[in-house]
Amino acid sequence: MTQQPQPEPEKVKQTVAKMREVCRQFDSLNFALDELIAQIEADIRNSPLTAYRLGRIKSVPQPAESES
Repeated sequence: MTQQPQPEPEKVKQTVAKMREVCRQFDSLNFALDELIAQIEADIRNSPLTAYRLGRIKSVPQPAESES
């Protein structure tokens, strides 16, 4: 059997540092996506259409007729 060459310690340190940075960036992106999802869910909850579909609004208000 042939023996695998040992990786250089400096190269290992660089790779680990790069992977940690990539993980930090993914964490940052996940946080941003969580914030966006929360905003979208709030918009959906506050939507008149959602309220209508859930039966919170019994009738759609009619616009007032202007007097001429």
